[in-house]
Amino acid sequence: MKLEELCKIASTCLECPLHKSRTKVVFGEGPANAKIMLIGEAPGKNEDEAGKPFVGSAGKLLSEILHHAGLERSEVYITNIVKCRPEGNRKPKKPEYTTCTKLYLDKQIELINPDIIGLMGNSANYALIGEKNIKQIHGKIFKTDGRKYMSLFHPAAALYSRALLPQLKEDMITLKMESQS
Repeated sequence: MKLEELCKIASTCLECPLHKSRTKVVFGEGPANAKIMLIGEAPGKNEDEAGKPFVGSAGKLLSEILHHAGLERSEVYITNIVKCRPEGNRKPKKPEYTTCTKLYLDKQIELINPDIIGLMGNSANYALIGEKNIKQIHGKIFKTDGRKYMSLFHPAAALYSRALLPQLKEDMITLKMESQS
């Protein structure tokens, strides 16, 4: 199976309640052979309308952080733990993200086979590696199921608390270096 086929299947998904309020499925974007994969929490309003991940203000900041680290957005694959926007931008519930991870995200990871996966925010960290205190684990590398994961602050958190921005930039540089090792 290819990413395009998986995306087509996801676009008609009815497996959890999130499909009821979505405008578009936000599957992910980037090269199918990306060395770096970034995973966030869930699409927001702008992403739901555009059908693309990280296109709002957090996405703009993410692009700037990537550039600062010597990466271009076009080099990384970006997605979320769920492919549909939760109503009111709430956090995805466990049955929602476990369903979406099992049906789509695990397969995306397998197909892309990145050298390292950056988990942005508590929700992504908890869903994939079972860790959730981002203030304590950011910048750390975790090896699970033969894959390397790195915990990162979510760009939206750096928008709300600018004190996190220097650390997020530093962690993104480390992520890039880890992808090359």
